[in-house]
Amino acid sequence: MVKIGNVEIGEFPLLLAPMEDVSDPPFRAVCKENGADLMFTEFISSEGLIRNAEKSVQKLDIYDYERPIGIQIFGDKIESMREAAAIAEEAQPEMVDINYGCPVKKVACKGAGAGILLDIPKMQKMTEEIVKQVSLPVTVKTRLGWDDSTIKIVEVAKRLQDVGIKALTIHGRTRKQMYKGEADWTKIAEVKNHPDIHIPIFGNGDIDSPEKALEYKNKYGVDGIMIGRAAIGYPWIFNEIKHYLKTGTTLPAPAMADRVAVAKKHLNFSVEWKGEITGIFEMRRHYTNYFRGIPNFKPFRTRLVESESHTELISILDEIGETFVEAYA
Repeated sequence: MVKIGNVEIGEFPLLLAPMEDVSDPPFRAVCKENGADLMFTEFISSEGLIRNAEKSVQKLDIYDYERPIGIQIFGDKIESMREAAAIAEEAQPEMVDINYGCPVKKVACKGAGAGILLDIPKMQKMTEEIVKQVSLPVTVKTRLGWDDSTIKIVEVAKRLQDVGIKALTIHGRTRKQMYKGEADWTKIAEVKNHPDIHIPIFGNGDIDSPEKALEYKNKYGVDGIMIGRAAIGYPWIFNEIKHYLKTGTTLPAPAMADRVAVAKKHLNFSVEWKGEITGIFEMRRHYTNYFRGIPNFKPFRTRLVESESHTELISILDEIGETFVEAYA
């Protein structure tokens, strides 16, 4: 049983990655329902939290059915991060997660996210202050390094473990790579298999099928896998991986009725949580994956991404269900 502090998360847990403008409560709800063991909020600006910015505070919303869940924060100032961790703790998650991996220019080039990989002593000090500040387990998500010449992930892992983090997730790319190229899981394995490392190590990057999940589990020995982009519009991937790990057989693709039902649930919650305008707009990125591989689907997709009416979208989704029900029963 893998544990983060005293929080049990399964024998080989599958984690949902904290993705900006994706891993919100509506998306987390359908992922949890379909097998995610541990989830994190979208990353939340420490400066936004301590200034009580509405968008940042809203991201603290968590629901009991999501548990266990971690709140992820980011920032470049140690004092602001310490204060933000205290605010996050008041929302009563199971853990506080620190983002040391975001590669986006506006974050990393200001010294937050993956930018702190250029200043490992500061990273260690910031982490230490956050661990001291909260009573909850503190976890970290990071990358291998800033670029190929700055990869010191084993040293980073040992330093962070020494100051008290309870788990570490490593995305197998550098900041320079962004999301291009192939994730290097050999470096993740070096951390996991190092004799001085005793906290859970989770791997992240390129897991997009049950077969790959099993291959990487066996090959690299990680304690669990974090899944990001492959879950967008396809929350079934968690249960598909679990089934394959347990039985060696693949589950059939979700029927059209299931695709429509989950898309409608996601849309309804999105509108309820964000309001109709924002909820509809931010849902558009998910439709392609919900209905990926369906022949002659383009006219429906166009209508889904152009509609600005919640009621109309529900009608379109119902029409999709009726049109393709026999082909995808």
